[in-house]
Amino acid sequence: MKREIFITSDGSTSIHLPDWNEQYHSKHGAIQEAYHVFIKAGFEKYLETNSNKHEITQTSISILEIGFGTGLNAFITFLEADKKNIKIDYVGVEAYPVAANEVEKLNYVDELKAENNQAVFNKMHAISWNEKHTISDDFLLTKRKQFFADIDDENAFDLIYFDAFGATNQPELWTEQIFQKMFVALKVGGILTTYAAKGSVRRAMQAVGFTVERLAGPPGKREMLRAIKD
Repeated sequence: MKREIFITSDGSTSIHLPDWNEQYHSKHGAIQEAYHVFIKAGFEKYLETNSNKHEITQTSISILEIGFGTGLNAFITFLEADKKNIKIDYVGVEAYPVAANEVEKLNYVDELKAENNQAVFNKMHAISWNEKHTISDDFLLTKRKQFFADIDDENAFDLIYFDAFGATNQPELWTEQIFQKMFVALKVGGILTTYAAKGSVRRAMQAVGFTVERLAGPPGKREMLRAIKD
């Protein structure tokens, strides 16, 4: 399938799939979307909710990303966790990895003014698949080349970044069957965030046991969803 690098409205790059009229991130801003949907509504919400329950800085937060893609969500999570001195065990699942020549055209390091961590971004893409790697003393990364339907983790993650392609092109990724896998994979109290806001997605989440809330969406999108495993 043809893939094209393009610049989103906040100046950051993404990948467009013209055959599907689909892109890896919002055309209104890849970095803005990542921060809004996954960092603010997911990562920071988890820290806020759990800060009084235990010394979160002394443990490792486990994160599952559904759609590793360009590595943007993983890289931003690394930057934010580094600021807060929090350990992360990150698993990114991707069936169709981004090619090395495409990675070279991504401008996230420059746009995030993270030049000191260029080597980190490079390493995230260079490491082998299906093995756990140490990106830094406080950040472990496992990239799984895997179809989402084959995920079978149980009670393993504190956070899920659900960043699959949209239901218009891949409706099979937004079903009760997939969200049942997500529910089982999360620990009690775990959080799943996604840019999606369709009623059918919300109902599928609720049907498997999630408590779901609608939140204001990122630029260009009215709403998004956050699900909690109570």
